Amino acid sequence: MVRRSQSSNPRSVVVLTSGTDWGTRAAGQRRSSGAESPIPRRQPAKIKALHQALHLARLAIDKKNWSAARYALSRARALTDALPTNVAVREREQLSALRKRYAARNTPAAKNAKQAKATPAKRVGAKKLAPKNSTAKKAEQRPKPAPVRDLGDRFINRAALGYGPTDETKGSRTR
Repeated sequence: MVRRSQSSNPRSVVVLTSGTDWGTRAAGQRRSSGAESPIPRRQPAKIKALHQALHLARLAIDKKNWSAARYALSRARALTDALPTNVAVREREQLSALRKRYAARNTPAAKNAKQAKATPAKRVGAKKLAPKNSTAKKAEQRPKPAPVRDLGDRFINRAALGYGPTDETKGSRTR
């Protein structure tokens, strides 16, 4: 399906596709990870950037901001891979612990912990209130019924409404 664009150039053509090439289009628009960001050259700068990435990952996991946590964890992993194995051993342990916390975000145990937090625990030293007399309140809260209005005797002219002849024995008053 081909359509000309709205520009003044007669040779410009816009090709509309049916969506079959979306998989290849989306490949160029992948989600960016922290590994693509530039890594510092010197070792002290790498360690400092690793500390920052671990801090950001910890904050993001605590706030349940999973996309930011994924980015920070991938950045921290790229930085630890760029460092020698004997350097930043403690930071590697922290990274593995944060990865475990990130991986457990959708597990049943995490959901159970979230539900346990949602229902606040009762205080131990809280005073118990005496139950109030509820029968007196129910009597007060019940609304009084509205008085029934007397509308009198009313007659409907069924013949005027198209329902056929009315009963002649009663006689229609609304003529």
